[in-house]
Amino acid sequence: MNNLQGKTALITGGSKGIGYGIAESMLQEGMNVAITSRHQETADQAARQLSGIGPGKLIAIAADVRDLDAQKNAVAKTLEAFGNLDVLIANAGLGHFAPITTLTPEQWHETMDTNLTGVFYSLKAAVDALIQSKGYFISIASLAGTNFFAAGAAYNASKFGLVGFTQAVMLDLRDAGVKCSTIMPGSVATHFNNHEPNPADAWKIQPEDIGQMVVDLLKMNPRTLPSKIEVRPSQPGK
Repeated sequence: MNNLQGKTALITGGSKGIGYGIAESMLQEGMNVAITSRHQETADQAARQLSGIGPGKLIAIAADVRDLDAQKNAVAKTLEAFGNLDVLIANAGLGHFAPITTLTPEQWHETMDTNLTGVFYSLKAAVDALIQSKGYFISIASLAGTNFFAAGAAYNASKFGLVGFTQAVMLDLRDAGVKCSTIMPGSVATHFNNHEPNPADAWKIQPEDIGQMVVDLLKMNPRTLPSKIEVRPSQPGK
């Protein structure tokens, strides 16, 4: 994929944060991009903001990753609009943080259903198209997928699971010519967990940094696969 012009990507949770930053970088490379959000209005608003960034084309789709049929519909709409699917970015995620004494079953299931089962649904819906294009599957995990912490039982479990899932399907799909990587960021300046990005976040990884990393992965010589990438701020916040 040294020349990304005309290649097509589907990004779950692409209306803000890391997904939005990846969409920006891909559009600048001339890629066709489909972004999803749980709500059409949110997806459309992001699409308007992304309009005119680079030569790539963009569509916005309402799809909840917790719904397999919604993911199949998102893939179908992407194929209908652009004719192919070369890259799936499984980015949608959320976090509930509470000690086991107060963590609720609802918080556990929402975290697991979004961060882990949602990725399974997204890839399950897209895998045939990715095999056909000999494409690339990239999951956005977290350093919380290798570093556990107090009050992180649900989030740690989902991200540890996502790292294992991505590495296992990497072995499942490489003989079909599909590459699989998981990116594990540390602190990123996003809206995650109701945070509002602000100038004090300058020390953090920026969404466009992850976007550049994704582009670099796609352009890497196909003989080499960085299957698991940890990325953190160069300097911790003061």
